[in-house]
Amino acid sequence: MPKQKSIKKNFIMNAILTMSQFIFPLITFPYVSRILLPAGTGRVSFAISVITYFTMFSQLGIPTYGIRKCAQVRDDKMKLTRVTHELFFINFTMNILAYVILFFCIAFIPRLQADRTLYLVVSLNIIFTCVGIDWMYQGLEEYTYITVRSIVFKFIALVAMFLFIHHKSDYVIYGGISIFAASASNVLNLINARKHIYMHPVGGYCIWRHLKPILVFFAMSVATTVYTNLDTVMLGFMKNNTEVGYYNAAVKIKTILVSIVTSLGAVLLPRASYYVEQGDYEDLRRISSKALNFVLDIACPLVLYFILFAKEGIRLLSGPAYGGAVLPMQWIQPTILFIGLTNILGLQILVPLGKEKYVLYSEIAGAIVDFVINWFLIPKLGSTGASIGTLAAEFVVLVVQYHVLRDQVSGIFKKLPYGKIVLALGLATLASLWVKRLGLHVFFVLVISVILFMGVYVLVLTFTKEPMMLEMVGTVRSKLGSVRNKSKQ
Repeated sequence: MPKQKSIKKNFIMNAILTMSQFIFPLITFPYVSRILLPAGTGRVSFAISVITYFTMFSQLGIPTYGIRKCAQVRDDKMKLTRVTHELFFINFTMNILAYVILFFCIAFIPRLQADRTLYLVVSLNIIFTCVGIDWMYQGLEEYTYITVRSIVFKFIALVAMFLFIHHKSDYVIYGGISIFAASASNVLNLINARKHIYMHPVGGYCIWRHLKPILVFFAMSVATTVYTNLDTVMLGFMKNNTEVGYYNAAVKIKTILVSIVTSLGAVLLPRASYYVEQGDYEDLRRISSKALNFVLDIACPLVLYFILFAKEGIRLLSGPAYGGAVLPMQWIQPTILFIGLTNILGLQILVPLGKEKYVLYSEIAGAIVDFVINWFLIPKLGSTGASIGTLAAEFVVLVVQYHVLRDQVSGIFKKLPYGKIVLALGLATLASLWVKRLGLHVFFVLVISVILFMGVYVLVLTFTKEPMMLEMVGTVRSKLGSVRNKSKQ
């Protein structure tokens, strides 16, 4: 049996990947946003949101289902090959259908006709996502490969941003480079796949066995995609590209922070599925408890800090033209915590247990709430109304999932260190908020305040002996100690 990979190593690699995902926009978006302005970035954001629906349709529920299925058969190369071939065939067939519908929409919807070149360029994401079979690599916990591959392509895209984007009319190039950075590296997956599966037909295929569970995951994907992209799409149709640009600036920061908070859950999904397959529910409960504690420790300071320093964050990342993004950013920040918790409850507990239908129910509830609130608030409040809709939707998803799992997780939630975190947040706020009054450039305000805020937060949790923080600090110290020892040798 293949050697089981270290969760810590997987987490470190996924954390590096996560860092690359937020370092890339941190470097490029301040440059791009000042050239394209809110209307230009809004136009690209709207196009990507529309194409996301077609990508979702072409993928069905394969990205999540494929991780679980490949994790279950990863010890048998023939079974893994058969599963991968079957899912790829379904995916490829749906890709063809998705493009037929996309071409029809571009031909007959005026809003899409106006930027048809942009939509065709951005639609390459559909192809790249299909050939990537990323779900197989995640099921095998190949996070080192995924990380290295992704970082190389992001670096190429980083250089391309500065070389080719110089005018407001370069928004199509920006859309293409964004897709290149996000998914073009998937092309390498087909070349590398021969290390894990047989590339020739192996026979014994049974496509039909996957359809029912895939459709359940597809329904989940529809609900998730609807309420995560609904705001941008409704803003684009009900308001204008400038409001989309404001909202995109707020969401850009939120997305970066969410990727940090959910990085642990991403690497735990295949491991959780493996534990369930082996009947090891005690280990499942153990890693779930640690993951929820991790999310609370990491998400709470991020949420509060970026509410307090939203104005400075938006100004540094996007420029003075994006002042309308400050209030939307403040309203949307709590979703970082909600998404982090539902990422664990849904993907790490409900999905491995085969209860994905409850994830679907929660996401349908969230999508309905999002649509209703957007319908009433977007005409009056624009991007701020969209942020309020997203906040309400994510909270509803969390409430529904917690209700379903209350017997399994209520004990875990009761033991989480709420008091210590509130104390640490209060002291961190007092230690950093005064920096706003110094009259410094926003860059220095953010640097000084984040050091003070996060430094005090970590120190308070360490001195109060909060278990997860002690473990994280201990891990960092051991890594630094090993580096020092190697340097002395």
